[in-house]
Amino acid sequence: MKARIMVIGYGWRADFYCRIAKILPERFEICARVLRTPERAAEVAEKENVFATCELERALELKPDYAVLCIPREQAKNYLICLMEAGVPVLCETPPGKDTQELEELWQASQRLHGRVQVAEQYFLQPYYAAVQSVIDAGYLGEVNEVMLSAVHGYHAVSIYRKFLGLDCENCVIRGQKLFSPVTVTNGRGGFDYSGSVTQADRDWAALCFENGKTAFLDFSGEQYFSPIRVRRWNIRGVRGEVNDDTVCFLNEGNQAVRQQLERLDIGINNNSEWSHRGIMFLDRMVYENPFYPARMNDDETAVASCMEKMMEYVQTGREFYPLRDGLQDAYLSFEMERALGSGEPVQTGTRIWGR
Repeated sequence: MKARIMVIGYGWRADFYCRIAKILPERFEICARVLRTPERAAEVAEKENVFATCELERALELKPDYAVLCIPREQAKNYLICLMEAGVPVLCETPPGKDTQELEELWQASQRLHGRVQVAEQYFLQPYYAAVQSVIDAGYLGEVNEVMLSAVHGYHAVSIYRKFLGLDCENCVIRGQKLFSPVTVTNGRGGFDYSGSVTQADRDWAALCFENGKTAFLDFSGEQYFSPIRVRRWNIRGVRGEVNDDTVCFLNEGNQAVRQQLERLDIGINNNSEWSHRGIMFLDRMVYENPFYPARMNDDETAVASCMEKMMEYVQTGREFYPLRDGLQDAYLSFEMERALGSGEPVQTGTRIWGR
């Protein structure tokens, strides 16, 4: 069944949902856009050939299956409460609030209003992370106790830590430091820059030591999201093995060390097929299969499309894929991590109301 979606908000992230709906029209339809001003609504209506309005009530008259909320975190809580009061299922972009107090108020409202909210935390659905999770779930690494990411920031990193380490709402001590260094500008949301100009790039170092003895390490620079000269690195360590970037080292049943690659399969390379990501192989099996093959989408678009499809499944069946509780915990730990990075002093997290 095709999902009819209302998108609230404007900008780079909202564009993802509209672009995916155009690529996969048999699965998704943007039935309405809600913008802040009549002028912006008119602009979007003409550009996207879609119904657009600055009045939420008019968009709701079209009876969308669910709403996607893509607005600044400072405005998210009030919009979420409004949609919950209207009984509309919501797929909320991250994070759902601007500080810990708002997160707690949002949780209380969701419990009072029986809100149907899922969070569009997409990274665990990207091909690489989904493939690693499959390797972990199959037991190749044994129990995972350390994760190092130099790839994503804040709440996205926290989400991956919690997934790979098998964490719920355990508390931790966070230590961090924020550094800066020069780097040549190369690429960004606006495209490639060949001017050779140099900017000051941030670099965040943080360690999260959880009460159960598991540890997560962050080494992140904002340039890594786009720059071709700032590579990404991953290391996931378990009792019986580790994943280091695309290499998996593990012990077989005879306790002999085995080293194998995660092999990405992209169709269309060195031949005349239309390009599309097919999946990721490990040993003799696919540990990740692209659910939208042969659509031509990048990894983040594939992950966001998975959120959209899983949200429709949630609306129909009630089966959660990333509930508000998880999004709140991700945001809370990321806020505390930012506090540790800013102060340089250790921060002890505490159990919040959604974790009790």
